[in-house]
Amino acid sequence: MDQKSGTLIEWLVPMAFVFVTGWVVWQMPSFILDWGGHQDNLAGVFARNDITPNGLSLFGGIADVWDYIALALIPVFLIWGVATVRRAGMEFEATRPWDRLSIFLGRVTMMMIVLLTSVMMYEVIMRYVFEKPTLWANELSLWIAGFVFLTAGLYAMQQRSHIRIFLLYDVVPRWMQKLFDCISTALIVLFAAAMVYGAYGEAITKFNRWETFGTAFDPPIPATLKPMILIVIVLVAAQAVINLISDWNAEPETHSAADDIDEEEIERLKRAVGGE
Repeated sequence: MDQKSGTLIEWLVPMAFVFVTGWVVWQMPSFILDWGGHQDNLAGVFARNDITPNGLSLFGGIADVWDYIALALIPVFLIWGVATVRRAGMEFEATRPWDRLSIFLGRVTMMMIVLLTSVMMYEVIMRYVFEKPTLWANELSLWIAGFVFLTAGLYAMQQRSHIRIFLLYDVVPRWMQKLFDCISTALIVLFAAAMVYGAYGEAITKFNRWETFGTAFDPPIPATLKPMILIVIVLVAAQAVINLISDWNAEPETHSAADDIDEEEIERLKRAVGGE
């Protein structure tokens, strides 16, 4: 994968993906009702939270044209983002399509961190400058932070930056390192399968009834994060398998504290200091 060129599109596409996905998630009760869910409480929740209550309905259902446009744009921005994402200098070099997907979702995570910071700053200003605190900033921050925590895990797996103990790994021959890699990957896949098997029913139940947080803002945190946990666990397991395949013929690994040093960033800092 080419190194990141720093073009504006590499930031606008992830932000657009966050926007349309957020729209669809917030309007999800309309799709649930249109696609077979008939619950009075769900209809009431959607009636209170509908972004476009007077939008043009499609197919005689509750979801309107804007909802379907946002739904259709999710795969568009996803494919566009995966095709245009570029590797930063300090990122792990990988060329497989699944790696590109994980890196793009890493960029999406970065955009969510920007949104999270913006929400928190807005709340601080409103609370301590204008003395008009919001009813939604705290819950929205928790909601975004939950997605950040999950998607960051996938990015960390792709970058091989998750917590690993190398004390034994570095001193054994390469064939044994491969054995260790196989065992760890098998355990990850087994854990993912067990989680999906054990929690699928609860996640689907919370999603179908669109369980909310029970606060004044009342976001659907349980309804969205429960299924998202299972989705990300499956993605992480798949990424672990991809890592095993990609690293199979790699040279024997040794690790030290110097691995965390970004030489390119140090050079940029040196140039900046020298320029002053």
